[in-house]
Amino acid sequence: MLKPVIQQEATGCGIASVANILGKSYSEMKSIANAMGIYADDKSLWSDTQYVRTLLSHAGVEVSADEVPFVSWDALPDLALLSIKHHQENGKNFWHWVVFKRVDGQSLVLDSASYLPTNVRTDFNQMHPKWFIEIKNI
Repeated sequence: MLKPVIQQEATGCGIASVANILGKSYSEMKSIANAMGIYADDKSLWSDTQYVRTLLSHAGVEVSADEVPFVSWDALPDLALLSIKHHQENGKNFWHWVVFKRVDGQSLVLDSASYLPTNVRTDFNQMHPKWFIEIKNI
């Protein structure tokens, strides 16, 4: 049974998503991020992919060099960071991070949002990814 990490801060989806990928708790991942100068409440992080890339790289995880446009759920790699809930504020792009994963051939999304009835999602028609970052090794 998958036990997804739930974000403990309103803006902690990136930290929680990396924790989900690395198998760490939110507090463990937050401590690592904070030690690297990465804080969930830093507004510059809300529309930047570099901090999740930095956290994953620090753990020895290789990721795709670019954000890859989303085409279909079937076309996704077995493990990826997905951007959903895209919107703009003052001309700047913002999104919510989730983790796409295939387990024994079954596709699912680990969504760290605390308000969801379940954080293991398969309601793919409700999520509208814009792009993803492939996780190449774990």
